[in-house]
Amino acid sequence: MIKILEKVQLTVGVLSLSIFFIAIIIQITTRHLGISMIWTEEVAKYSFIWSVFMGAAVMVNRREHFSFDFLVQKLKGTKKTALLIVIDTIVFLFTVALFYYGIEAVQNFWNYTWTSLPQLKMGYVWVVIPITGLTMAIYSLNHLIHHFKELKRGGAKA
Repeated sequence: MIKILEKVQLTVGVLSLSIFFIAIIIQITTRHLGISMIWTEEVAKYSFIWSVFMGAAVMVNRREHFSFDFLVQKLKGTKKTALLIVIDTIVFLFTVALFYYGIEAVQNFWNYTWTSLPQLKMGYVWVVIPITGLTMAIYSLNHLIHHFKELKRGGAKA
């Protein structure tokens, strides 16, 4: 399930980044032609936000987010596993807060509209926050389960 979830997030992130680049190319081209397309700025901005949040969640799963590798690399066995449990617990608590407050943000800003495309609601932009929080929490919980199993076996070997 984790691999499928990561693949979906990577796909959404790549799609969002592609939309960002296309919007920027359209914006540059139309400006050189003397045509102003104001919607491209918002589309670029919000699609970039989606790509960043999707990528951040995937980085949590791959353990390529912010971390203190120096200490993790020095420790072995149960001490290393215990440290990884502490780190992943902190990340998990952060992601639960991100999910909770992301839902509040979506509820508060759902009916706001885009400036250049008033038919689109801002809720579609803000919904990326609780999605990211939820998926990061799932990834962190998966890491914690793995670490506790590892701890039962005597801790991390390397």
